[in-house]
Amino acid sequence: MSRPLVDGYRIVPVRRGYVSHGVFGMALFVFTEVMLFAAFISAFVIVRSGAAGLWPPPGQPRLPFGQTAIHTVALLASGALLYLAERRSRSRGMPAAAGPLLAALALGIYFVVAQGVEWTALLRQGLTLTSSQVGAFFYLIVGAHALHAVVAIGALGVCWTRLRAGRLTPGVFSTTQFFWYFVVLMWPAIYLVVYQ
Repeated sequence: MSRPLVDGYRIVPVRRGYVSHGVFGMALFVFTEVMLFAAFISAFVIVRSGAAGLWPPPGQPRLPFGQTAIHTVALLASGALLYLAERRSRSRGMPAAAGPLLAALALGIYFVVAQGVEWTALLRQGLTLTSSQVGAFFYLIVGAHALHAVVAIGALGVCWTRLRAGRLTPGVFSTTQFFWYFVVLMWPAIYLVVYQ
């Protein structure tokens, strides 16, 4: 027997306490990635605390804490908009998530592009992977986060495309949300430790 369509989507009953396979798999992946970033940040803190009072070392630029705060706010707003998209999809149907999802995607793209512009400026100032421990840790930690952000933006783009085609399922949307929330919530820890 075929299930009825609502707004072009099949109604699939969900048992209480049920977690989709995609969300469960993403939770396992995110757990391992949190451990990876914890190792990166721990190593950075140990090296910085062992420095002889000067951080960054002489001849190395200070990281743009204030400018990056703006990018951080944009990323956090992106996470809030994705949450709004999810709430709208539950209360009014999946098509109601279109506006907030597109805004979340746009702010995520802004964040990655702004970080790229920041990197270009820092490279011009002499901060490279091999210029100092600051550069090595900065590009390793922030670069790993940027890679995750790009992949998550791609996933948000897939969600947006599927939503417009009427093929976005709640399971795919929830899995993508989980990954984007990891990207969004990992960033403040990186920002507050690495940029100070």
